[in-house]
Amino acid sequence: MPETPPTRFAYLGPEGTFAEAALMTALASSEGARYPQPSVPAALAAVRTGDADAALVPLENSVEGSVPATMDGLADGDPLVITREVFLEVGFVLAVRPGTSLSVVRSVASHPHALAQTAGRLAELLPDVVPLPTSSTAGAAEAVAAGKFDAAVCASIAADRYGLVPLVEDLADRPGAVTRFVLVAPPGRPAPPTGNDKTSLVAVVGDRTGALLELLSEFAVRGISLTRIESRPTRERLGVYSFSLDCEGHIADRRVGEALAALHRVCDDVRFLGSYPRADGRENKPVPPIADDGAFADAAAWLEKLRAGGS
Repeated sequence: MPETPPTRFAYLGPEGTFAEAALMTALASSEGARYPQPSVPAALAAVRTGDADAALVPLENSVEGSVPATMDGLADGDPLVITREVFLEVGFVLAVRPGTSLSVVRSVASHPHALAQTAGRLAELLPDVVPLPTSSTAGAAEAVAAGKFDAAVCASIAADRYGLVPLVEDLADRPGAVTRFVLVAPPGRPAPPTGNDKTSLVAVVGDRTGALLELLSEFAVRGISLTRIESRPTRERLGVYSFSLDCEGHIADRRVGEALAALHRVCDDVRFLGSYPRADGRENKPVPPIADDGAFADAAAWLEKLRAGGS
């Protein structure tokens, strides 16, 4: 993480997004300035150009899965690292201008993830309306306030921010959905391990038999559990993929460090995306005795003894 604490925070805007709500839960109101950005790439670019010290962006949702813009934005461009993760339960309302009734709604807009999570309810309420995608839920609310659309699927914070009223609450098809946000910053010395950490990285494997198995084996032989893995095209050609993954542990842990070094040997490319405290309320699985740092140290000492002529 940066040597000095960040004081300027970019986030996926405009004001009233779930990203802003997540940032509010992560930081005290007096802890730095906040700058809404029109897109995930813009938020990441603000950090890369020095206009912001860190950016909070969505990485994955428990219903709709990963956010491609964030995954690709961290895999490409100047390196950035995750210093913190934030989990936020997301709920949606159907927000309209005051005095608007359901019978006159002819257009509904929101972010594609929000529309997907409310598709069933919207079909019941407005069967003849085709929802329209926007860059963010708050952007849809802002557009409704400006008269561009009749209704927006958004967070209640966005409805309040833009003077709208919730026509329908609890709009989600599957209540209790959670979005995982990550705070990213320029590379620096990772914070010390807490004992319950995650490490994130992107690995590019070659177009050869067993390449993915080689990658997974480096974690398995060291007793390291993966908490997430998914593939993305490298956009070079078919057959060449990058794998975005999270594993338990910290780069300072011997077994995790050795796994990363091994990946650097067997993969076409490896990008370290940070080690940071786990925030999902779960504890890392116990490390097998044969895979803890002490076991690696004992094995290394034994090998050195043999090389020195001992037994």
